[in-house]
Amino acid sequence: MKRLSGGFSNIAGFSTLGKHIGIKHSGKDFAVLFCDKVCTAAAVYTSNQIQGAPIIVDKQHLANNMAQAVVVNSGNANVATGEQGIKNAEETAAIAAAELGIKADDVLVCSTGVIGPQLPMEKIRDGVKGIKQDLGTSDDFAEAILTTDTRKKEICVTADGFTIAGCAKGSGMIAPDMATMLAFIATDADIAGPELTKLLKSCVASSFNMMSVDMDTSTSDTVIVLASGAMSVDIEQFQEALLYVCQELAKMIARDGEGATKLITCETRGASSQSDAKKVAKSIINSNLVKTAIYGNDPNWGRLMMALGNSQAEKIEQDKIQIWINQTSIVDGGKAAADYDTKKLSTILSSSQEIAITIDLNLGNYAAEAYGCDMSEDYIKINAEYTT
Repeated sequence: MKRLSGGFSNIAGFSTLGKHIGIKHSGKDFAVLFCDKVCTAAAVYTSNQIQGAPIIVDKQHLANNMAQAVVVNSGNANVATGEQGIKNAEETAAIAAAELGIKADDVLVCSTGVIGPQLPMEKIRDGVKGIKQDLGTSDDFAEAILTTDTRKKEICVTADGFTIAGCAKGSGMIAPDMATMLAFIATDADIAGPELTKLLKSCVASSFNMMSVDMDTSTSDTVIVLASGAMSVDIEQFQEALLYVCQELAKMIARDGEGATKLITCETRGASSQSDAKKVAKSIINSNLVKTAIYGNDPNWGRLMMALGNSQAEKIEQDKIQIWINQTSIVDGGKAAADYDTKKLSTILSSSQEIAITIDLNLGNYAAEAYGCDMSEDYIKINAEYTT
């Protein structure tokens, strides 16, 4: 597997655009991903029981596992907008389809931003005009889907003749079980709809569902995959590449958490079950006390023990626990490691932008990895002033 520069432009048949249509005060806020043929498609959505109008519409449009375009707006989430919100999502798909010369049911819609207000449909109606002529190969799509993000998040890999590219947005309201994030993946692989759905769910379970910034699961989270069918693939190789793309995008989102200064990864191994491995890893990256300690370079490994014990894992034996931070032993046998040094750990934390926590429960052969970030004063400031 080889990583390529750029994103969707590496895959024949796909084109994109990103532009400003006035939903946000400034910056690009409208994006289109288009394929010149109808694709096999699959999606995974938020587990939040309050779901945005675009999700309701997309579930209907994807009933046949087919799609040809994705239309995204940022700055307005179209959530908690009632029947009018659903009508607006449906109209967005319909007018975009008319411009692109395709069926409305083959257009998927996504929205991200402030919850509550109705979509400014006049701006969207004006914004879709001429979109087919504006499609190209720039990376403006990845920019136009952002909200509080500080950077674009995109990746492309090629393996055994097929290519997969993806981009995502997400910075806050990010929690396991689909963390406010959107992710879009395109590939030239030839895979049937049911198989693509199965593979996507599996990859999401080990990537986006193992990520957290602030423990708040969004109302709009969506991951969409479009597969053009141009290249035959080995399923195992495709799954490996798809998982890599999803995990790398998840890390990019965690790294760009609102106010974050450090990426945190937590690998749990030696668990007696897969469920326990995931619970422990998630508990570590979800803990605000762990996150703030890492932000402050505080060598307080007791925070890790606390979060581990709060994980609700079915089997934990304290005297078997081992913990490392950036490969430095911190805990051995459930207590401070023999060579543990407070100053050394503080230096490790202060000198690293990536903090790797490894936990060995020494109870079995199951492992899991989760992705998160530290929490600074800026997280409070960003969210305290989100609509003001």
